[in-house]
Amino acid sequence: MAVRAVRGAVQLDRDEAGHMDERVGELLTAVLERNGLTADDLISVWFTATPDLHCDFPAAAARKLGSAFADVPLICAQELDIAGALPRVVRVLAHIESDKPRAGIAHVYLGAAAALRKDIAQ
Repeated sequence: MAVRAVRGAVQLDRDEAGHMDERVGELLTAVLERNGLTADDLISVWFTATPDLHCDFPAAAARKLGSAFADVPLICAQELDIAGALPRVVRVLAHIESDKPRAGIAHVYLGAAAALRKDIAQ
């Protein structure tokens, strides 16, 4: 098995913890499903959030998904505060074990966040 990285992002409509839980849950579920992953395939997950999100940690939302993220190392960081950047965005970089070639990995950009990486968004 090779170590691969899966990218993704989602934009929140508002800075509220419950809404973050929903949107981050949607993003992570899509990453797992579109790549045919199970909890055992996950190595670690990095989250970043734009500076305008203060309601909660994206990793806390991941933990609420249950066993798939129960013992996976998670970490959060803040995105750079760039003028004109898309607001209220949570990004994810998941490290996985997979037999898929790099080109076979499905990167997941939901909703308006698809504009961030039109070259790899699926």
